[in-house]
Amino acid sequence: MALPSILLINAIRKTADKIEGSKSYMWGHMGSCNCGNLAQELTQRTKEEIHDYAMMGRGDWSEQLEEYCPTSGLPLNLLIADMLNFGLTTSDLQHLEWLSDPKVKAFMPVEKREVLKHNVKADVVYYLKLWADYLEAQLLEKVNLPDFTQVREIA
Repeated sequence: MALPSILLINAIRKTADKIEGSKSYMWGHMGSCNCGNLAQELTQRTKEEIHDYAMMGRGDWSEQLEEYCPTSGLPLNLLIADMLNFGLTTSDLQHLEWLSDPKVKAFMPVEKREVLKHNVKADVVYYLKLWADYLEAQLLEKVNLPDFTQVREIA
C-alpha cells in the first residue's frame, strides 16, 4: 500500500474532483482513465502525452505495470517511476485501474463492494475519495501527538 503523505492524499482528492467534474473521463484511453488521471495530477503531463507514452508499450496500465522496468528508458516507465516517487506502488496503480484494493474496499459498505465498476465515473470518484480517506487515516495513525490532557497550566 502507498506510503501516506499529505501531498499524495491531496493529489488523489484533486483527481477525484477533476474526474467528477469532467466530461472527458474514458477508461479505455490511457491518459484519461483511472491511472491516467492520477498521472496527470502527479506529473503535470497531459492526457495526450500520457496516452502517447503508453502506446509505445503494449497492453493496458495493468499489463504495463507488470512489465515495469525503471531502467528501460520507455517514457511510460519513466512516468510510472515519477508516480512511485510520491509513495505509490505498482500494485496501488493496478488496483486503481480496477478499483480492487481490498483495504480500500473494506471502507465500503458490503453491498457497494459487489457492484463497483472500474469504468464507471461515479464509482471511480467514490473509490478515489475512499482511498484518500484510508491513506489519511493511516497517516494520522502514524502521527503520535502528545496527550495534552496531561499538560499542566504554567502559572
